[in-house]
Amino acid sequence: MAVNLFNNPLTDTLFERAQDFVGLYDVELGWFTRVNPAGYLLLGYPSARALYTDPVRSLQPQKLPHGEWERLCRLVLRTGHQEFETEVRRQAGSTFWARIELTSLTLEGRPYLLIRLTDTNRLHEAERSLAQSVRRFEAVFTHATIGIIVCNQHGDIVSANAKAQQQFDYSIAELLRLRIEALVPDGVWARHEQLRQTFGAHPQARAMGANRDLQARRRDGSAFPVEISLSYFHLDQQLFAVAYIIDISHKQQAERDLQAERQRVERLNADLERKVADRTHALMTTLAQLERRSEELTKALAAEQELGELKSRFVSMASHEFRTPLTAVLTSAALIEKYPTTEQQDRRLRHLGRIRLSVKHLNDILEEFLSVGKIEEGRIAAQPARSELPALLRDAVAEVQGLRKAGQHIELALHDLGPLWLDASLLHKILVNLLSNALKYSGENTTITVRASGQQHRLTLSVQDEGVGISREDQEHLFERFFRARNVTNVPGTGLGLYIIARYLELMGGTIALQSALDQGTTITIVIPYEDHSAD
Repeated sequence: MAVNLFNNPLTDTLFERAQDFVGLYDVELGWFTRVNPAGYLLLGYPSARALYTDPVRSLQPQKLPHGEWERLCRLVLRTGHQEFETEVRRQAGSTFWARIELTSLTLEGRPYLLIRLTDTNRLHEAERSLAQSVRRFEAVFTHATIGIIVCNQHGDIVSANAKAQQQFDYSIAELLRLRIEALVPDGVWARHEQLRQTFGAHPQARAMGANRDLQARRRDGSAFPVEISLSYFHLDQQLFAVAYIIDISHKQQAERDLQAERQRVERLNADLERKVADRTHALMTTLAQLERRSEELTKALAAEQELGELKSRFVSMASHEFRTPLTAVLTSAALIEKYPTTEQQDRRLRHLGRIRLSVKHLNDILEEFLSVGKIEEGRIAAQPARSELPALLRDAVAEVQGLRKAGQHIELALHDLGPLWLDASLLHKILVNLLSNALKYSGENTTITVRASGQQHRLTLSVQDEGVGISREDQEHLFERFFRARNVTNVPGTGLGLYIIARYLELMGGTIALQSALDQGTTITIVIPYEDHSAD
């Protein structure tokens, strides 16, 4: 039954409209006899009667030790008032933290407690969040692997982490008695103080020491190189600067070691170049000796004319700049010296052939490598000019005549081709490469057909062969560097030809397409846009 507190309308109004839990607890009955609406709703009861008749008759989530609540009630009746914080149970079983105020009073000769309960759950959540923030701050600040120092606007150090103590060899207590200028070398502190005042006037997150080396000073006065970044924050209307300090002594030492190693490598390269020059000179001397011997043998043996031609070609080739170590050439040249007699002429011819083929093969590879390097370094650009395609095709066909096998021939089918405005040099290289591939991968007695037409300022040119063809799986990778189709691995080549063609076409704004099937030949079609300068 609800108890009438004071029969006072004002008291009833304050009781009923209180925002916290307010309840009248009958000590002898051991439960509440009156609870305000905010109170029973806070505890999850649908009505005050539901609370009065709750058989559990406890707000504690766990039962108190025997006699504990009775002792607390006697203490309140004796002292008049008690406050404490505890967990409180709602009707559904959930709990929350609350502050409880117990005040004793007597009504109609019976002892009562006026209980006020304030929900402090949000306060607890805030405390837990604050504790987590503090732990995160400690993890970042205290255990950071770089030094962190915090100063106030006057330059006094107010905080420093363990790494900063280690870097400067001070204890935390010693650092907190210093100004930040104590950590800069002598002769710099006055300038540093001016910079600090400038930063205080216009704070911004930035790196220190742009275009100059920074030094810091340890406790013993020794200096060490550092990288420093600055940030700031405001607290209680005061500005605080934060310095993030990295000791770069090891980094600078590594840079010095790297520079020394680079110089050592440069010296080694110079020595290597000198050795290559010496060996090249020795090779040229050997070639001169071979030439003299050849002349002597030619006078004695007229039938050895072919050897003279081979030597002449080789000497002509060797007269050019050697762009790669000629280990194979040196080896073959050394072996030739061991066959001075006429009966060993076939061996001499075999080694001279190896020299010629090795040098030519290496030169061709270098040319392709150099082309790739120039393309990828951006040293090649399209230079459009007036061009005549028939003349370009004739020159390209003439250049690859030496690659034709027995019975191979090239047919040209040209339609509607007037003067074109495009890069003739790049187009010539593309044509030579396409024709070379067609001849290389086609058998004897086959035809390579070249078709070309120009419409709407677009040159369309195709090269069709009757060669070994390319599988569908390999076609997906043909324009990648160094890729070789699986059915032509026994044919010499670098796998750079189509890659270079595709990159040249990119420079000219063109495209390339391929149609092929194994043992049915290949057709490669390129399309290149060109400008109309017919009126020029």
